[in-house]
Parts: sequence; structure tokens; C-alpha cells
Amino acid sequence: MRVLAVDPGLTRCGVGVVQGAPGGRLQIVTVGVIRTGADTPLHERLHELQVELEAVFERTRPDAVAVERMFARNDVSTIMGTAQASAVPMLAAASRGLPLGLHTPSEVKAAVTGNGRADKAQVTAMVTRILGLESAPKPADAADALALAICHHWRGAGAARRANTDGERPLAPAAAQYRAAEAAAARRSRSAAKQYREPLRSSASRDATTRGARP
Repeated sequence: MRVLAVDPGLTRCGVGVVQGAPGGRLQIVTVGVIRTGADTPLHERLHELQVELEAVFERTRPDAVAVERMFARNDVSTIMGTAQASAVPMLAAASRGLPLGLHTPSEVKAAVTGNGRADKAQVTAMVTRILGLESAPKPADAADALALAICHHWRGAGAARRANTDGERPLAPAAAQYRAAEAAAARRSRSAAKQYREPLRSSASRDATTRGARP
């Protein structure tokens, strides 16, 4: 399975793609940082981020997407920019029908190092070791994206595979809630599509009737 992970940010957005078979060794596919200028209008920065991420999606063809889950900070401007940037990979995943996982920084640290309070140096060192890299990935945003991808392999996708292959083991509460929310969202989407399609068809029919009645 191939996971595309995004450490969202407007100024620096870390992107890492990691692949591996269940129980096998994980391998890096690509890693990098997408940058946008602080003086560029917000909508243009988001569009630039979208274009760059779309290119990564098309080039790497991931099976799943992981994005860092937002958490409260004192700096409102920073969290707003991060929240806006995080929507871009989420929409890209939705448009392709790819499963999406959201993981908090603490979950990522715990999955990679065994310590939910590990510092960046510890996380980077473990990412380097797990992926068998010759040198540590830089900058920190790139290492964070790889750590997120590793976390999704081990915590998200791994748990889902175990649940699907073991008929006697029930889903974990979080996984069950996610599946229920996903199903509910799909039902709402189908219902909304039906509501919008019907008026459009009747409107088109009325227009055609009106045009045909004119001399």
C-alpha cells in the first residue's frame, strides 16, 4: 500500500509518500516541501498548493491519504492558515475516492518513537532509521510528513486490515465511528445529488418547452 501524507501549512507544506506491504519494510517513494510566498494573496496561495499537490497525486498514485489533525494553538493566525491548507489534500482525496486518515502530532510521535511527547530530533532520527535513509530528511516539515505516513501505515491502515481479515475481532471504537461517519456522509452526498439533479432536469424541460412554443 502507498500512503501520501501531508503536514499542512501555507508557507511550508510537507509532503511524503511511503509504501510497504503488510508486515513488510516501509520504503520512501518521495518527499518534499511545497512553499508559497507570504506576500501572495491567500486564494492564490491555496491554488498554488492545490496545483502542486495534484501533481504529486498524479505522479505517485497513492492508495490512501493522511493529514495531520488540527489541534488548538495560541496563535490564531497560524492555526487558520494550517486549517485552510489542510483542506486541500482532503479535497484531493475525496475527489479520487481515496480513504483519508487524520492523526494528531501526539499519535504520530507515539507511533514512530513510542513516546507521544518525543521532540522533533527523536522523530526525525526514527524516521531515518525506519525508512533506511542514509541521511535525515530536511527540512523538518519533510520529516514530519514521512512520520505521518509511517503512522498511517501502522495505526490507520494496519488496524483496518486486521479488522477486515479477522472476522472475530470487532472494529476499534474510533474505526467504527469513522466507518459510520463515512457511510453517513455518502448517504447525504447521494441525497443532495438527487435533490440537485431533479430541479435541473425540470428546469431544462421547461426551457425546451418554452423555446418550442415560440413562433
